[in-house]
Amino acid sequence: MSERFSASEAREKLAEIINEVAYGGRRVILHRHGKDVAAVVSAKDLELLEELEDRLDLELARKALKGKGERVAWQDLRKELGL
Repeated sequence: MSERFSASEAREKLAEIINEVAYGGRRVILHRHGKDVAAVVSAKDLELLEELEDRLDLELARKALKGKGERVAWQDLRKELGL
């Protein structure tokens, strides 16, 4: 379960939050006026998220190309997929 801090609390406890995330494996959600606005995650978690995004991008690209029988420029494909 993630801990939640207001943005102002997070400023006061930044060093503690970084330690909890980096060494304790925790995830911290920051909120402002009761609305979640950001998350603090470990570098390992960020790597995993980026890898998952890359895999999803590749899957979407393959689906977009399937059945077209033509090559599409990477820039055009990204634009078409809204990436």
